[in-house]
Amino acid sequence: MNNRDFKELKIFLNEKVIQYNTLAFIETDPIQIPHQFSLKEDIEIAGFLVATISWGNRKSIISNGNKLIQMMGNSPYDFVINHTENDLVKLKPFVHRTFNSIDVRFFIKALQNIYKNHEGLETVFAMHSEPNSTQKAIHEFKKIFFSIHHPARTTKHISDPLNNSAAKRINMFLRWMVRNDATGVDFGIWKTMQPYQLSCPLDVHSGNVARKLGLLKRKQNDGKALFELDTTLRKLDAKDPVKYDFALFGLGVFEKF
Repeated sequence: MNNRDFKELKIFLNEKVIQYNTLAFIETDPIQIPHQFSLKEDIEIAGFLVATISWGNRKSIISNGNKLIQMMGNSPYDFVINHTENDLVKLKPFVHRTFNSIDVRFFIKALQNIYKNHEGLETVFAMHSEPNSTQKAIHEFKKIFFSIHHPARTTKHISDPLNNSAAKRINMFLRWMVRNDATGVDFGIWKTMQPYQLSCPLDVHSGNVARKLGLLKRKQNDGKALFELDTTLRKLDAKDPVKYDFALFGLGVFEKF
C-alpha cells in the first residue's frame, strides 16, 4: 500500500470510527449491560461476565447477560464477594451456548478469589501488561483465574494468547475498561493501563473487513493474525489503535462491507 492509499484509508476509517463510536452503538451492543451500573466493581464484573458470553447472536448475548445479572440480584460485586452456596444454586438454570451453570458458578468463585486475594481485576491485568501489549497479561490472568480448584471443562472459556488465540472476548473487555475518548461508549475506568497497550478484538466481522481493506493478510483469526492487525492499526494511530474496532465492526455488521 503506497502512502497516498494509506492516507485515504486512514481518513475513511477515522470517519467510520466517528460514525459508530457514539451512544447509539450501546443500544445494540452487549456493553449496554455494564452501562447499567455506576460502581467500578459492578461495571468490571458485569463487563467481564457479559464479554465472556459474547459469541453468537447479539440479541441472545444481551438477553442472557441481563438474565445472569438479574440472577445475581442486580448487584454483581456484592454477589461475588458475599455469595453463599445457596446463592450459587440459584444460577443453575443459566446457560448460554456451551457456557452453563457449572462454568458460571466457578467464574463467581474465581472472581471472589481475585477480589479478595489479588486486589481485583484491574490490578491483575495491569501488573502483567507490557508497554505495547496485554497478551502476556491475559495469559497470566488465566493462570490466576484457574489457580483455585476448577472444573476442567471451564478452562476453555478463557482464551490464552500465548497459545495463539486471538482472545477476542477478553480484548473486547479490556477495550471497555481502558479506553475513554469522551464519547460515553467505553468506560475508561482503569487508569493503570493505556489504550496504546490494547489489542483489537478480532472476530469474523472485523477480520473479514480488515482483509478486504488490506489491513490483514493472514487467513485465520488467531494470535498471529491479531499481532499483524495490531501492528497495522498502530501505524494508523499509535496512541489509540483499538478505536478502529468500531470502524471494522460497524462496516462488517451494519454495512455488510
